[in-house]
Amino acid sequence: MSKIKCYNQIAQVGLAQFSADYTLTDDIAEADGVLVRSASLHEVDIPDSVLAIARAGAGVNNIPLDKCAEKGIVVFNTPGANANGVKELVICGMLLAARDVAGGIEWVHAHKGEPDIGKTMEKAKKNYAGTEIQGKKLGVIGLGAIGVLVANAASSLGMEVYGYDPFLSVNAAWLLSRKIKHVEDLGELYADCDYITVHVPLTPETKGMVGADAFSRMKDGAVLLNFSRDALVDEDVLADALAEGKLHRYVTDFPTARTSEMDGVIALPHLGASTEESEDNCAVMAVRQLRDYIENGNVVNSVNYAGVTLGPRKGERLGIFHHNVKNIIAQIAGILGAEGVNIEGMSSKGSGDLAYTLMELGHSVSEEGAAKIAAIDGVFRLRVIR
Repeated sequence: MSKIKCYNQIAQVGLAQFSADYTLTDDIAEADGVLVRSASLHEVDIPDSVLAIARAGAGVNNIPLDKCAEKGIVVFNTPGANANGVKELVICGMLLAARDVAGGIEWVHAHKGEPDIGKTMEKAKKNYAGTEIQGKKLGVIGLGAIGVLVANAASSLGMEVYGYDPFLSVNAAWLLSRKIKHVEDLGELYADCDYITVHVPLTPETKGMVGADAFSRMKDGAVLLNFSRDALVDEDVLADALAEGKLHRYVTDFPTARTSEMDGVIALPHLGASTEESEDNCAVMAVRQLRDYIENGNVVNSVNYAGVTLGPRKGERLGIFHHNVKNIIAQIAGILGAEGVNIEGMSSKGSGDLAYTLMELGHSVSEEGAAKIAAIDGVFRLRVIR
């Protein structure tokens, strides 16, 4: 029986993916797996007994990735599961920036119940006039699952769309509309586009990427949308750009204490994936990945280990976490060979200094043999999956 600890409310359709061999627990000390959405695990003492953590969402800044990797705890996320929900909110964000819908709603609320509201609003509405997005230029930075959907949707709405992604995957390229113009110079995108939306992960390299140089290249009156992470934008430069009128609007799903007070900011309380459909999709994907790892040893969509999979398990498997150095696999093979155990399938990939190797065995390895493998210099976690 495998035990799962949930740190947030996980959609029931996701939990229903667990078989009768699983049960939920409130005690992390006895958990084999963890499901989490937004709760921070940085302050949690995660025991070595935990096998994996599945994040029902894309961002994983609430999980201590390096600490988990060093313990051989695989961390999964669910890329693309909430992509449509975020895409729709980005389109909404563009419309909110183009048309002062929020200001108009506030005016009606302030004058609710007035007998002559029908007349006064005809005079007041000029204060909330805007522009249309059809025919405008949109720059999409990052053409992953969300970026591709945003680009295609905006193109369908009559916008001229430019996409920038130096790491564009083959799969994303196939999904991208032929109308999207791929640019290799980010400066060109900044200079030409009326709207700019950022869809990249937050890493040390991307932190503050929309900074002084980016704002200096943008055309006057541009709109910047950030539905990825707040720290991608340099707030010092953002404040100046808004105050000087260089930037018309900043639309974000990640308000901070500072940006929430800035004029020209349209801030939403992290609503991108807050749809029933997105929450269901993320929960189902997270549970399936967690089960696949616990039962088969397969690693799919991990953010701290390279992907390794052998498909459905046929018999016994070894999941070996080790340092990415020479001769370890040869030593493992030698121990198995001495016991007459055949390796019928193997997949091994390194990620930086660490690696994960999954082996399908012809028959069971002895406890003594498993102990010898675990004792190899460089091996720091061994799973015998039966």
